[in-house]
Amino acid sequence: MKHYLMILLVIVVGSSCKKDNETTVSAEVKYKAVMNGSNEVPANSSTATGEANAVYNTQTKILTVTITYSGLSSALVSWHIHKAAVGVNGSVIFNFGTPQLSGFVYTSAALTTDQEADLNNGLYYVNLHTANYSGGEIRGQLVKQ
Repeated sequence: MKHYLMILLVIVVGSSCKKDNETTVSAEVKYKAVMNGSNEVPANSSTATGEANAVYNTQTKILTVTITYSGLSSALVSWHIHKAAVGVNGSVIFNFGTPQLSGFVYTSAALTTDQEADLNNGLYYVNLHTANYSGGEIRGQLVKQ
């Protein structure tokens, strides 16, 4: 009987231990955009800077973006995520709504399969438009971290 209990104990303990080669896959993928005037198309001389830190949840398909900025030359009038490669202007995909102060957090609806592919392929950029730079004062491409 002791022999059977010992075998059972070894099986239970052994099956509950995590193997060295097992890894936990996170549902969250991080992206970052560093925004400045030189990233605009065409580039501008603005000294403003900004950053967008994004987290995409592969299970819920939700994209959450935190935007910080400083030094804008004039009032922020609109801000969005556009679809285009680096060096190309593209259409608005996600509108952040009424401009807010730095530290703004945007949460998307669930992304479509095409939107998820565009995000993963580096085709989204964050653009802040001001009164002085209606085409965009600072811009940064969302890059997977």
